[in-house]
Amino acid sequence: MSKPFRAKSTLEQWRIFQAVVDYGGYAQAASQLNKSQSSLNHAVSKLQNLLGIQLLEVKGRKAYLTPMGEVMLRRSKLLSQNIQELELLAASLEQGWEPQLSLACEIIQPQAPVIKALKAFLPESRGTRVEVIDTVVSGADDAIAEGEFDLVITAHLPKGVLGERLGVVTLVPVVHRNHPLAKMPQPVSIDEVIQHVQLVIRDTGKNPQQDRGWLRAEQRWTFSSFHRVVEVLKQGLGFAWLPLHIAQPHFEDDSLVELNVSGGAAKSLVTYLVVPRPELLGPAGQHFSKLLIQHCKTLR
Repeated sequence: MSKPFRAKSTLEQWRIFQAVVDYGGYAQAASQLNKSQSSLNHAVSKLQNLLGIQLLEVKGRKAYLTPMGEVMLRRSKLLSQNIQELELLAASLEQGWEPQLSLACEIIQPQAPVIKALKAFLPESRGTRVEVIDTVVSGADDAIAEGEFDLVITAHLPKGVLGERLGVVTLVPVVHRNHPLAKMPQPVSIDEVIQHVQLVIRDTGKNPQQDRGWLRAEQRWTFSSFHRVVEVLKQGLGFAWLPLHIAQPHFEDDSLVELNVSGGAAKSLVTYLVVPRPELLGPAGQHFSKLLIQHCKTLR
């Protein structure tokens, strides 16, 4: 069995080395660190002797990095950053700050506000890891019922479950501009629509709900994401109900068009933020949930 590695250098030596470089010399670094210049000289000299390489060379009153010093400086700063993050994480854990957060997000939820919330959360995250998993239809129900996620964005509130309203998502029937349905006199009837292939997103729940969503077409092709559905639509195949925020860019470039279906076919769904286990949600989760609500409300 090999002996465990024991470092020859210390973090303090690396910190002094970084300071000498950052402040442009031993005298300047000594002033900033409130140490004597001789102690800094001694620390860097000992570090170089331990490593067997020259990190700095002094010209006049200024210290310059050697090529090897440049490499070691970059790596040592990563080391210092990791130590800082480690200590911050320890302090956060002591305060009950969660090391990891998980969000189950219904696939129809607009991603822009979620990404903005993540961006706002990052500087304050204290090293918390965030996992975002897409769910479809009853997949969100499972995420709420099983309590395996800290936060859930859903378009359906199960019986007895409360949620914070985030916004409204409109779904519209969409086809390629050259699809036969788009060439027919508008509006088209439901009977005409269901003669064509419907492109749908797979329900991620353990027990898929057949009574949710518009699934009247006899022939259906199932996909895992709206991205794939859009690519198939652009090939002139089938029709699909798409969230308006996903379809809009393709309406603007005229590759896809909204079907005018007699009787109206647009559907609106409200999305909610649910906390499956409120008593277990720590300060990180509470803060992130506030950011989600804040950024989603800006789109209303």
